[in-house]
Amino acid sequence: MIALALAKQRPELDVRIVERSDRFGGNHLWSFFASDVRDADRWIVAPLVSYGWKSYDIAFPAHRRTLDSAYYSIESERLDATLRAELPAHRLMTGRKVLAAGPTAVVFADGDRLEAKGVIDTRGPGDLGLLDLGWQKFVGIEFELDTPHGLTRPIVMDATVEQIDGYRFVYTLPLSPTRLFIEDTYYSDTPDLYRPQPGSGNNADPIADRVRAYAAAHGWATHTVIREESGVLPVTMGGDFEAYWQSGGNKVAKAGMRAGLFHPTTGYSLPDAVRLAALIATARDLSGEGLHTLTHAYAKRTWQARGFYRMLDKMLFRAAEPEERYRVLERFYRLDQRLVRRFYAGRSTMMDKARILTGKPPVPISRALRAIGVLPGGVKA
Repeated sequence: MIALALAKQRPELDVRIVERSDRFGGNHLWSFFASDVRDADRWIVAPLVSYGWKSYDIAFPAHRRTLDSAYYSIESERLDATLRAELPAHRLMTGRKVLAAGPTAVVFADGDRLEAKGVIDTRGPGDLGLLDLGWQKFVGIEFELDTPHGLTRPIVMDATVEQIDGYRFVYTLPLSPTRLFIEDTYYSDTPDLYRPQPGSGNNADPIADRVRAYAAAHGWATHTVIREESGVLPVTMGGDFEAYWQSGGNKVAKAGMRAGLFHPTTGYSLPDAVRLAALIATARDLSGEGLHTLTHAYAKRTWQARGFYRMLDKMLFRAAEPEERYRVLERFYRLDQRLVRRFYAGRSTMMDKARILTGKPPVPISRALRAIGVLPGGVKA
């Protein structure tokens, strides 16, 4: 995102992207709501969008609803192709493993060194042990069906499924009349994903099996598997931001998960990536020191502004029994859809926060107060 934004706004700069793989973006499908990205920043993300829908569905045991909010998805192949189309080939340094990154230099595993005016480190998370976390983990499978599936919009949350290992829901995207992406997702106390390990002799894959069972239950049993993906994202309840920032490298500019720039409740980092790219594209000082000051200040402000979401995460993980967590989201999705949009965008108003906390709580009040540290036995932020 940063490289694409700078290529458009500051074409005179020589921006290099260092990637250990032979392609950019890995094996992923990123999704976001239209309201997650400001109109002024859409030019950054628009070329990357692979799919889009005008509305989406949710389903819970006692509540179903269609929300009129535009929803978009980006395929990693599209990201890779866009970077190669927009940046000269010599700026795309693939197949290069980075051993260390400093404010103005990158050291490669083979001993080579790249000097720069400024460096931004985006190599995944820092020391997550410094944060108080729950986990969102998932396995997704993309299917090509022999017959049309009949879906016209995404099912962003189907929590009518059996509740296993915390809050469980299934996420379904109709990519074409005969192509579906189905993802089994868990809000769990542990990051364990239970996938088969190469060479272990254990081929058990219970989560992927549940994805296939879900497809079969909906009449989508005859299919070809196009690809699979899996992941584990942090759901933040608290922690030491400064210690986390330092764990990713002292005085080095950071972005993405390494900067702590992800939504505390969803773990998603794409909207923050767009916002930071827009900020960097207009920055005057792109030195190592200037970039560090800019990205640190932005990430710190963002962390401080999101305390409300971390408090809600504590209530979700510590006040609700794992098999009852779905009730928290079921109640949330009865609220005004504009409030829902602002929540996912990380821009909840004071009125939004009051509305989320008022009414009959979906968890025991005493457990909720302990979870947020108001009563003895709670965990401090």
